[in-house]
Amino acid sequence: MMLRHIETRMLRWLVCGRLGPVWMWKVLLLFIAIGFAGQLLGVIFNKSSVQPAAHSIFSSPEAQEPSLGSCRPHTHIMFLKTHKTASSTVLNMLYRFGEERNLSFALPLGYQLGYPLSFNAHRVKGYRGPRVVEFHIMGNHMRFNKTEVGKVMPADTFYFSIIRDPVALAESSFAYYKGVAPAFQKAKGLGDFADDPMKYYDARLHNNHYARNLLWFDFGLNHNANFSIALAQRGVMLIRQAFQLILVSEYFDQSMILLRHALCWPLDAVVSFSLNARQQKPSGMSGSWVGNIAVAAAGIGVKGGPSQAKTVPNLSLTDQQREKLRQWNALDWHLYRVFNQTFWKKIDKFGHARMEKEVALLRTRREELARVCLRDGGRPIEAYRIRDKNIRPFQSGLVKILGYELQQGLDNATKMACLRMIRPEIQYKDLLDAKQFPRPPAAQARAGQHRQSLLVAAEGSFLRQDLSRTGSRLLGGQTRGRTAEDHTSSVV
Repeated sequence: MMLRHIETRMLRWLVCGRLGPVWMWKVLLLFIAIGFAGQLLGVIFNKSSVQPAAHSIFSSPEAQEPSLGSCRPHTHIMFLKTHKTASSTVLNMLYRFGEERNLSFALPLGYQLGYPLSFNAHRVKGYRGPRVVEFHIMGNHMRFNKTEVGKVMPADTFYFSIIRDPVALAESSFAYYKGVAPAFQKAKGLGDFADDPMKYYDARLHNNHYARNLLWFDFGLNHNANFSIALAQRGVMLIRQAFQLILVSEYFDQSMILLRHALCWPLDAVVSFSLNARQQKPSGMSGSWVGNIAVAAAGIGVKGGPSQAKTVPNLSLTDQQREKLRQWNALDWHLYRVFNQTFWKKIDKFGHARMEKEVALLRTRREELARVCLRDGGRPIEAYRIRDKNIRPFQSGLVKILGYELQQGLDNATKMACLRMIRPEIQYKDLLDAKQFPRPPAAQARAGQHRQSLLVAAEGSFLRQDLSRTGSRLLGGQTRGRTAEDHTSSVV
């Protein structure tokens, strides 16, 4: 603008007959040339600088489809994180959804909400009384207590959980907790334990809850009670009253479609990579990495068995031993059968053709994101091969826990979204804790040193539990349709 003003004044001066010396003409022509060139370059620059927003795979239409209509997403959610049921993968989805929307989490003081003790509201960090503070999402390991949870979570909270065939659960539990559950420690293998559980099991010993009716225990019920139809039906009734949806691990993808519709969430919110999976022998695996790691994680019928890099437990079972495990875990078996039937009734109502279509979209999206986000073709790898310790899964027990490495060269937005999908549970909890309860750098350093002293195992196999406000210590946790063979996908 200033340049144009000078040009105008000089032209007026010349028009009025004040021609002046020749050098003035040269200056005038120079200014005119500079002005013209500046305008021309400005137009070119502006055109070239207005670029469309960088396309991210996470902002594509496929991330939202298929449409759920005009419903509003649920943001008050309670997930009962049961053991060895793909619950770490589900918790990752909740962490991602909440972090992306700046929601608040009902986080534990340590890494679990007082487990294996019955949940108490004062185990939640930042809790100051019934519904004084709004918490949106609760999902860390706990032994369920509806009354205490109700003090923390709003009245409109959506409650859901996930279950698994007790035989498959026993295989995974034996592999993870053989080093901490006395009943498993004494047995040579899972088949040996199945042949005569009472030879090894003592209900009074700490951590033996991992060895019998573990689902029943996590739901807050008496897992050592003698089975009766009346008792089992009452337990199922209590669970139905507390939870709007019970997912099934063996049908993980179908579960995610039902969950997505129940919560009114976009498709990408329920797309996941398997987390906290244990290693199997590569030679026994075929087909896509998604299906393989799902089955490996669940411990269901994979040829070749677990890796021999560590002295892994013997998980082989005869059909007779499988039946004995169902009898030993009779309360869990009843719970599984009932809610498995309920699950398939929901799918009947949803529509099988519609379910197949949406599951196909989910799996296609998972493969697509794996190609974008993950190295090694999206295959899970051993922890020691992961260079970034912030995404290296915690190693526990006698099995190797697998993780992922990010693809290189990702733009910042895509890298952050991919990182959320593979961040292990313990590191993710620490990150959310630091965001929700920021501390000075010195305090953060002390907290980091303290975490190194905690014996924290993935899926909560053991903890040096910090004391609650009441000063109580861990006391051992002992408190006075279709079947898995039809599974299409499972992730742990």
